[in-house]
Amino acid sequence: MRLATWNVNSIRTRVDRVLAFLEREDVDALAMQEIKCRPDQFPVEPFEAAGYRLAIHGLNQWNGVAIASRVGLDDVATSFPGQPGWAAKSEAEPVVEARALGATVGAASEARPVRLWSLYVPNGRELTHPHYT
Repeated sequence: MRLATWNVNSIRTRVDRVLAFLEREDVDALAMQEIKCRPDQFPVEPFEAAGYRLAIHGLNQWNGVAIASRVGLDDVATSFPGQPGWAAKSEAEPVVEARALGATVGAASEARPVRLWSLYVPNGRELTHPHYT
């Protein structure tokens, strides 16, 4: 089974590149980060036409993760135990952002199924920034 991961930085802008990559590299399952869209905005049809099922977890234009699999996609989870939340202001209620998506892939193939996580980890800030906590 061929697995790949890609910070796509807006799937709606790069859908053609992603699909060309999947075909060229013969990828069975792809974990995508920074999709920058809600599930209803994700370009589902081109992936389905290429034989991929999708799990999508996104909120508006920030963050977002997805998994595309042509070898089965089961037991989808949009968070993990203890996943931290984030609040820009100390008095605000922390929100668990769309930064984690897990699924079991490979059940529809001859390969042994594996648990695949697409994780978009905060980046580009100082190590002391509260977002890292």
